[in-house]
Amino acid sequence: MAKNDPYAALRFPEFNRFLMMRFAMVFAWSMQFVVIEWEVYRLTKDPLSLGIIGLMEVIPAVSLALFAGHIVDQREKRRLLLWCIAAFMAISAGLFMLTLPTSLAQLGTQYSLYGIYALVFVGGIIRAFVGPGIFSLLALIVPKQAYPNAATWSSSVWQMAVVLGPALAGFGIHWLGVPAAMAVIVAFALLAFVCLYSIPEKPVLNTKIGEPVFQSLKAGLTFVYSNKAILGALTLDMIAVLFGGAIALLPIFATDILGVGAKGFGILRAAPAVGALITMFSSAYFPVSKRAGLKLLGAVFGFGLSIILFGLSTSFWLSAFALFLSGLTDGVSMVIRQTILQLKTPDAMRGRVAAVNSMFVGSSNELGAFESGLTAKWMGTVTAVVFGGSMTLITVIITTLASPKFRKLDLTKDIKRLDT
Repeated sequence: MAKNDPYAALRFPEFNRFLMMRFAMVFAWSMQFVVIEWEVYRLTKDPLSLGIIGLMEVIPAVSLALFAGHIVDQREKRRLLLWCIAAFMAISAGLFMLTLPTSLAQLGTQYSLYGIYALVFVGGIIRAFVGPGIFSLLALIVPKQAYPNAATWSSSVWQMAVVLGPALAGFGIHWLGVPAAMAVIVAFALLAFVCLYSIPEKPVLNTKIGEPVFQSLKAGLTFVYSNKAILGALTLDMIAVLFGGAIALLPIFATDILGVGAKGFGILRAAPAVGALITMFSSAYFPVSKRAGLKLLGAVFGFGLSIILFGLSTSFWLSAFALFLSGLTDGVSMVIRQTILQLKTPDAMRGRVAAVNSMFVGSSNELGAFESGLTAKWMGTVTAVVFGGSMTLITVIITTLASPKFRKLDLTKDIKRLDT
């Protein structure tokens, strides 16, 4: 493999099919969340209802995360993910039925909301297994020397899906309506299933098959807690996402503050992911491994500033630009975090470490949505967003002062070790 080859991981055909699967799955999931956010706010006109959506997904995702990581480490990853995607398709089909005008007329607003919340809750159960499964499968598709590059491309594809999913959701709602947008989601979930099915089964590398559940979970938590690089990266990103969850309030900004409707909502929702996507592709050519800790701290600080700017803005294009900047900085933190996880996690423990990651970072998106909806109810929408961005800045300052070792974190030696 050529040194600093930006396309190293792409030279493995199975990895390309893996990327197609991940794109289709994340595209469907992110599009679905946006469509449901829009539909629920249309039905309720209550910012707290947006928070409840996040809460319904985060409760099972967090509660089952460690158990899911144990299961992933004990099972064949590809088959487990196929079951997860099939279940997601069933949920999307159910949401499609609930958003049909005839269903709304027959069930009424209240029961339709109950049905949406229930399906989102089941989706949270599935998501608890998807994150660890994808993280673990990636390590079985490419050799160790390609891990950093594979992590970058995998994150880039994730961001591309997050760009296009919300954008198509906004435009799809505007042009086609909610039910048709949900039908598109089902189609992309099917595409993810087909791509994953084309990848052969992989070996289970865990040598402790049948290990008692609680002993396995304890081993995973102990490893994360003892590895300060992983723990620091997860904690910092969790706090930033938790308090910087302005994205959950975009339906309110689009309709009530900026007055740009569904079309403008799609642009706002896609803006941060466009910024992150630019960062992702740039990082394939300009690795962020050197002085990774300082870069991560700087990226999260910039993220907090951009969230504050978005909250204070009354101009649509300034708001879109602020969200774009938030995506640029968030993309840096994501690349660094994924690189740390891939480099410092043993193969036999990837499912459990990824489960802890989903508890810290993945689920904090939904918990952040609940926090944003709750604070918007109490403080007002603009104040809630500014408060969240300010808390992010405070977290970075405290981490910088309290953890000089993390500030000096450098991944260059870890990457050189893999090349030898």
